[in-house]
Amino acid sequence: MLGVSVADLYAAAFGPGFLLAGLYLVYLVVRSFINPKLGPPVPKEERVTSIKAIMKEVAIGVLPLFLLIGFTLGSILAGLATPTEAAGIGAAGAVILAICYRRLTYAGLKQACISATMTSSMVLLLAVTSNIFGAVFARMGTANWITEAMVALPVPPIVMLAFVIVLVFLLGWPFEWPAIILVFLPIFYPVVEALRPALSQQFGIPPDLFMVWFGALVAVTLQTAYLSPPVAMSAYYLKQVVKEWSLMTIYKGMFEFMVLQCIAIAVVMFIPAIATSFPEQLRKEQSAIQTEEVDDSMNRLEEDPLKEQEREQEREKSREEEPAEKK
Repeated sequence: MLGVSVADLYAAAFGPGFLLAGLYLVYLVVRSFINPKLGPPVPKEERVTSIKAIMKEVAIGVLPLFLLIGFTLGSILAGLATPTEAAGIGAAGAVILAICYRRLTYAGLKQACISATMTSSMVLLLAVTSNIFGAVFARMGTANWITEAMVALPVPPIVMLAFVIVLVFLLGWPFEWPAIILVFLPIFYPVVEALRPALSQQFGIPPDLFMVWFGALVAVTLQTAYLSPPVAMSAYYLKQVVKEWSLMTIYKGMFEFMVLQCIAIAVVMFIPAIATSFPEQLRKEQSAIQTEEVDDSMNRLEEDPLKEQEREQEREKSREEEPAEKK
């Protein structure tokens, strides 16, 4: 939708992801110190003190998943595989881990295939219908009208960008993220593209990384779709796990983290280097790689001697014609 590399978007997501994780950790630690009842310590009889037992749990439960994620995302970031190929690597690795953990069953594999088919069908249907919608939208000239109307407003570019982000934030309340990305984001794209020169100069963003930064900004904003009612999917997931909690109680607890996400959105907006530094560094490293030149002259086919004679005759003919033209 934004015309940027998937690898760049993955790289741009690292900074905001660590930022969000840090905000969550700091908030939880501070709240637990203020009110220890919210984060009680593990009872002494349940604590694991053996280093050997801890290392065993890490080796069995953490390391395989870490390697799977690392190989999948690392192959994309390193340019060794396309997203589709990396997805195949991840799926194969997940099956291998299920076999190693003795959790692979026919019923589980069948359910996974059905879920993957349903999700893929939904996304592809949205993609097709959004393309039709976008074509009609552009044909009617509505996209140009919206772009010209918004850009002509007497407000600074950063205010206009904030207005677009607020709209994406509000759309996350009634809609799921696929609908926002496939239907609404193409409407905002021309407006953001018109703001590219001014915002790139204002924040010192490389022009080729501007849309990468905007994509990371939208991704952080769309995190609210999982926390904002009424379509807060994470709330319904938690409700299924802890059935005695009411949705109102869950919403109240999620609201605090929505505030943290709004802080993260503001930080990424005003400090673009959080999202652009890693993809920019990857590009520099890739451009610095020296390509070794290999002499493959021995592997070339021999040239046809008749063609060589024809070329020689043409050169002689051109030499004869040059003096005649001078006369």
